[in-house]
Amino acid sequence: MQPLTMNHGNFVVSLDFELMWGVRDIVTIRQYGKNIAGVHTVIPKLLDAFGAYDIKATFATVGFLFFESKAALLANVPQNLPSYNDANLSPYNGYLETLGDDYTNDPFHYAPLLIKAIRQHPQHEISTHTFSHYYCLAPGQTIEQFRADMVAAKNIALTYGIFVTSVIFPRNQYNPLYAEVCTALGITAYRGNEAHWIYDSTKEIKSVPLRLLFSIGGSYGSGLKKVFRRVLRMMDSYINLSGQNCYSMEYLQSKFPVDIPSSRLLRPYSPSLAILEPLRLMRIKKGMTYAAKNNLTYHLWWHPHNFGINQDKNFAFLEKILKHYKKLHLKYNFQSVTMSKLAENILKQTRH
Repeated sequence: MQPLTMNHGNFVVSLDFELMWGVRDIVTIRQYGKNIAGVHTVIPKLLDAFGAYDIKATFATVGFLFFESKAALLANVPQNLPSYNDANLSPYNGYLETLGDDYTNDPFHYAPLLIKAIRQHPQHEISTHTFSHYYCLAPGQTIEQFRADMVAAKNIALTYGIFVTSVIFPRNQYNPLYAEVCTALGITAYRGNEAHWIYDSTKEIKSVPLRLLFSIGGSYGSGLKKVFRRVLRMMDSYINLSGQNCYSMEYLQSKFPVDIPSSRLLRPYSPSLAILEPLRLMRIKKGMTYAAKNNLTYHLWWHPHNFGINQDKNFAFLEKILKHYKKLHLKYNFQSVTMSKLAENILKQTRH
């Protein structure tokens, strides 16, 4: 296969659309409900902002969100459920019984109206975030359970006339052993992680200087390694620790399904870190500019619930990014594209 080149850079925007399903094993509605409820105003604002700047986004949507009622959801639960060693990871262990009767009285677990709103903007893609917010690297679950979850995700999307062709794995837990399942189900693209060890979701940190670990406190164990990695990821949002994380056509054509890795998580506004906002913006804009100048792909992602509070601040920040995209589009022909469309373009060129 001959390496491919691009005559322009690509700007990919993906959103992990999950409501409470993405955080239910970590926080309660009482703790995080304002962020989740805010998504019902965030999505329309995102659609307006994307429309104003000609952005084509990928909304990776948890399958549970498509349902209008608890009864309909329960009627479509797969028979082969995930057998996680950590029972708290599964929503099927009693959590479903806590849901409201339907979307009119439970804004935390259903989103049929938001999905229909996205469908009114056909330039966007509705992707899958699996059916149940499935954890592909969690001990105990199996490939057949993953297959059952993905079949359920595709089937519920089909009831809206959506044929899903890309996936974003919850918690970015890509399992290479599951690639064949995705291919068999018509999945052509997924979002991988940045190619730097601080973003590796499959391995423990190795060869980290002890003085750095001890400076955080605690013992030298796997839990501390995860904390250390998160600290470095946070720092990387403001200063360049991992590089620009932009991707060539040659890289993108090297795997199937096509891996379109993350370049940057768009973290939400934090009042305690407000003084660092110019650095956060500069970090993103420099990566976008690098991709545009060198005909590479830049992939920005976040969760709609990240914008659930402090919406004015978050949308003002996003608008600066989108304005920068328009400048790069005019100067370098930087192109906004969905994940599936980029994969389609790559596969088309590869065949030729």
